[in-house]
Amino acid sequence: MMKNILRYTLLITVMVATSCTNLDEEAFDVLPADVYYQDKNSVIAALVRPYEHAHWCGWDGDRWLLQELTADQFVWTQKGKHGYDDGNWIRLHNHAWNPDQGQIYGSWTGPYQGIGQCNILIRDLTRLDYPTLGLTEADKVRHLAEIRTLRAWFYFFLLDFFRSVPIVEDIETIKPQSTAQEVFAYIEKEIKESLPNLPKNARSGRWDQGGAASLLVRLYLNAEKWIGTAMYTECAQYAQAIIDGEYGTYTIDPDYKGPFRSGVKGYKSPENIFEFPHAKNIYEFGWMYNAMMHYQARYSLDNDWGGWNGIHLTPSLDLNGDELPYTLGKPYEKFADSDKRKQPFHTTATGGEYEGFFLIGQMYEFNKAKGFGYDSTKTVKGTEEWNGQPLKFVDQVGRFSEKPNGRWQEGSHVNTGEENSGVRLLKFPWLPMSQNLFQFNAAPEIRLAEIYYSLAECKYRAGDKAGAAVLLDAVRERNFKAEDWDDQSYEADLSKLTDDEFVDELGREFLGERHRRTDLIRWNKFGSEWWDKPADAADKTIFPIPNQAINANPLLKPNGAN
Repeated sequence: MMKNILRYTLLITVMVATSCTNLDEEAFDVLPADVYYQDKNSVIAALVRPYEHAHWCGWDGDRWLLQELTADQFVWTQKGKHGYDDGNWIRLHNHAWNPDQGQIYGSWTGPYQGIGQCNILIRDLTRLDYPTLGLTEADKVRHLAEIRTLRAWFYFFLLDFFRSVPIVEDIETIKPQSTAQEVFAYIEKEIKESLPNLPKNARSGRWDQGGAASLLVRLYLNAEKWIGTAMYTECAQYAQAIIDGEYGTYTIDPDYKGPFRSGVKGYKSPENIFEFPHAKNIYEFGWMYNAMMHYQARYSLDNDWGGWNGIHLTPSLDLNGDELPYTLGKPYEKFADSDKRKQPFHTTATGGEYEGFFLIGQMYEFNKAKGFGYDSTKTVKGTEEWNGQPLKFVDQVGRFSEKPNGRWQEGSHVNTGEENSGVRLLKFPWLPMSQNLFQFNAAPEIRLAEIYYSLAECKYRAGDKAGAAVLLDAVRERNFKAEDWDDQSYEADLSKLTDDEFVDELGREFLGERHRRTDLIRWNKFGSEWWDKPADAADKTIFPIPNQAINANPLLKPNGAN
């Protein structure tokens, strides 16, 4: 539904945030509200416009980078002459950012831009006479609840990243910061008041009761870190209610790939509580592909996109091929060899069938003759350090092309990568363009698996390890063949489920889904050491208020991280 609605081009003011509350309007195509809103279609087009920004905010750049590149599972290595980018990625990896870092400023302005769009829309919809536009007053109540929930979702980023931020409900007033407790209470109020007026199982990339209740689960799960008050009991209550079907009908997808191929050939995963739909040439899931894929990926994946060859998994192995000694990180090796997800990504049939989540080892060209799989007689060649030679991704970072001399001797660091460094994530599948499948998969913002794991965490923290194991295994079993499952089950051996294992399991299940930094903070692991990153000397669990924002708003004050 949403992919069709997005064909409507919304000609309203686009908000450009120069500070948290000084939101100047940059007019591209401006129509007064009383001219623009002429019928039902124009209202719906306006309603979905902030969702497009929301996808960008959550899955296209700065917010994803702050959540994942500051944590232990992903890194953007410098690869020879490529990827230094003013040292941005090195600073994020080493927890050495500053208030002028562009990704931090982008993670301030991006959510406030979305909040600004929601504020304008709430103002406009409140004033509209719905019956004259072919809509009902019930539609109006539902639409306002939906946009208030979306606005609250934008505030999650600000609370998580900065804690103390202004609460803005209009664009004219400059406001000082509210405390983290006040921001938390505002988010809670907006969601709770909106939830009863939302539909169940909307399944159209728009907020419904299941999505709103899931946001409360997220809020309460992280309350202890965000506001200093543990709310695991409240988290568990809402999580259990979602699992019981009180807010809609959702089930764990029996296919480990299901939640990530939702949207391909009309498939809708029953697990995805809220997802951002995509369609080629309408709204595309392109940023992560660009950031992760090699320049030559078009040959192995059957499309015409080259990629930037930037982000990959942090290495599991040292230069000698031995496993690194750190507790955290090593994401690829944290998957059991029998785990279906650990397979190298490969298409298995026409029509979008595939297996595996990773690109690792020798790359081969896509088998165009068959329409799926790889042609083992045609290797993909490198273009930089391995120019003209077979391209083989390794779970290591080092200047292997300069062994034994040259920069090889510098060791394994963020700045000593080369073009084949690191395992590449294909959890979000980029399927053959020749079959019109490329860029059609949705981004799963909230999955039922998250609700199971959140409830499991609440039980684990309360001392109910057995109850936690049941919930975790209910999701995990799909990742293994029946003959391999007994060796992997937590229920079969509760001694396996420790604090470190719980953190590892969160990393496996939500790899690349913009969870990791928040999870590590909640488990008191964010300041620990991992590959090429020492233990933090000071608390780095919140980001500094950007200097650009402070300069634009005289009421803002540094938040203690500056």
